[in-house]
Amino acid sequence: MITLQQLMSPVRRAVDDYKMLKAGDKIAVGLSGGKDSVAMLSALAGLRRFYPEPFEIVAIRIDAGLKYNEAEEDALRKYVEELGVLYHVEKTDIYQVVFEERKEKNPCSLCANMRRGALNQTAKKLGCNKVALGHHADDLIETFFLSMIYEGRLSTFHPVTYLSKADLTVIRPMIYVKEHVIKSFIKDKPVLVNPCPVDKHTQREEVKTTIFELSKKYPLIKDNLFNALINDDRHNLFKKPKGE
Repeated sequence: MITLQQLMSPVRRAVDDYKMLKAGDKIAVGLSGGKDSVAMLSALAGLRRFYPEPFEIVAIRIDAGLKYNEAEEDALRKYVEELGVLYHVEKTDIYQVVFEERKEKNPCSLCANMRRGALNQTAKKLGCNKVALGHHADDLIETFFLSMIYEGRLSTFHPVTYLSKADLTVIRPMIYVKEHVIKSFIKDKPVLVNPCPVDKHTQREEVKTTIFELSKKYPLIKDNLFNALINDDRHNLFKKPKGE
């Protein structure tokens, strides 16, 4: 099983490489209760103890109106408190709007946008200047595939993004962490089972399966894709010549 120290090592490297943290930062950790966000909170709480730039963290869970297991919720709350982190639950009507009122056929995009909006608003309300999201190395690759297949463009998320309208900086400290590392670390940690009716039936899940199948034939595909995405020198994409 992966230890906290083993998880924190790539997190610390990403934080340093992309200068994610500064002294005095108050970071809203987006805590869905899934494996990725719980691992991220654990790593940041551990990093907080010795990082040379002192910072604060607050765990924010956006309650979309879904029904979760109460015992799991209690265990998650207890774990967050044991880490010495403030735990804030923000109740919303996102599920009602997306599934009952609008009855979206492809609800993931709207739901994600509404969750992000609620998280950002809550972060500002609690005096945070940064929001940490739990996207990891595999997410980076999957998002790239999703962009190519469904949008016809080469794009993925960035490690650090400033949102001018919200006056918040989004950071992704898990950018160097592979999903299998998270799964190993989280085995003895409390997580919430996702009750979303479309969970495991999304475009992202299809892409994840596609990449998994490709990796059987090309074992290094994920490593090579990851390196190509984070290394500017390897992009080597077409560019139109500039006019003189």
